Amino acid sequence: MTPDDAPRGALRHQQDTEERQSRERPGRASAGERTGGGARDTERGPRGEDGGVLDEALERLHSTGPERNGRLSNHAPMAVEALVRGGHGGAVHRWVDRYRDKLEQAPSSYARVTEENWREALGDPRRIADWTAYFGVRLTEAPWRAVLATWWPRLLPGIVAGATHPVIRTGHAVRTLLATEAGARGAEESARPREPDGPRLAELAHALGYWAARSQPLPAVRALGAYGSADAALDAVPAVAEQRGGIRERLSCLDAFPVWPATEVGGPREAAERLRELVAAAVRRYATHAHGDPVMLVHAATAPNAVLRVLPALPSGLWAPSLSAAWRASAAVTAAYAPARAASPKHLEAEAEALDAAEVFARAAAHGDEHAVKFADTALDPALNLTDPLTRAAALRAVELIDPLW
Repeated sequence: MTPDDAPRGALRHQQDTEERQSRERPGRASAGERTGGGARDTERGPRGEDGGVLDEALERLHSTGPERNGRLSNHAPMAVEALVRGGHGGAVHRWVDRYRDKLEQAPSSYARVTEENWREALGDPRRIADWTAYFGVRLTEAPWRAVLATWWPRLLPGIVAGATHPVIRTGHAVRTLLATEAGARGAEESARPREPDGPRLAELAHALGYWAARSQPLPAVRALGAYGSADAALDAVPAVAEQRGGIRERLSCLDAFPVWPATEVGGPREAAERLRELVAAAVRRYATHAHGDPVMLVHAATAPNAVLRVLPALPSGLWAPSLSAAWRASAAVTAAYAPARAASPKHLEAEAEALDAAEVFARAAAHGDEHAVKFADTALDPALNLTDPLTRAAALRAVELIDPLW
């Protein structure tokens, strides 16, 4: 095992001015050992069935702001959705009890966002509350899919906003709304979807409002050579010259990206297939490169997967532009935190061989850190159909390297 293979000491969770925050912790245990000990509730229920737990958790969280301590993101709405989706709804309220102490009250209104002034309000973090209120109104006036179709192309250029957390939060919100519609269709035996309401719809307003307020376009970059596979393209992403400071400083140093896909996609179906390929490549790369920054490199996979989750709710004409934006986001995070060399995940691959997806997710849920949970939610996403042990090893790598919540 090289020094880069070895688990680190205390990590600093940062976003922009450094998402990672220092935590006191004892010596690091293996991914397997971390599932034992401590007071944890990992009661499992049927996948996707929450019995109202998700609604209750979202209602508790909507009185809090999307950020804390300056620019650290509030991950709770995303993490609780992932826990419920992964069959660990019984752990949600206890998880929120532990995490909520970190959070701050929702910010106050600064200046109302309207149809006339939204362009000048885009990217103004002082107006987070106003943007959330704006989307709350829009979502009562029109179906949520129509609002999303209008605003998705307006927000895509700023996909790296808030270190990609707003688009990730949007992906979790949309997945819930799509599941709500599907459940209603099944219950009513009708082809007409029931328009969701309540905290799940409010969560979409919070996600879109956060994205709009933090919108951050990437700088223009040079095009490097074209690559046929997402794995090769990510491997070819050059690291930023100055690997110091927060993500905003690092993204400002971006210079060039490989061209991927190498040829124009042939239609929405191919765009979705390529997006799945990108997420899978980013998951696999995490297994070998996570030591560059175990927290931040999670987003190279979770951001494009959030986009993938939104595609079914979008007009097909937006799928190809969504693929392009997802590639830029994944490449940007990769460039910002790329380590000097790869590490071997063989010890975790061997462990992953003996575990199924549910068992790996259970380890992430027991670990408790929001990034470990969300990364496992992506790496083990049934929509990706990733069955190779390396993807499960990647989820275990996050459990191994990231400080546990409990």
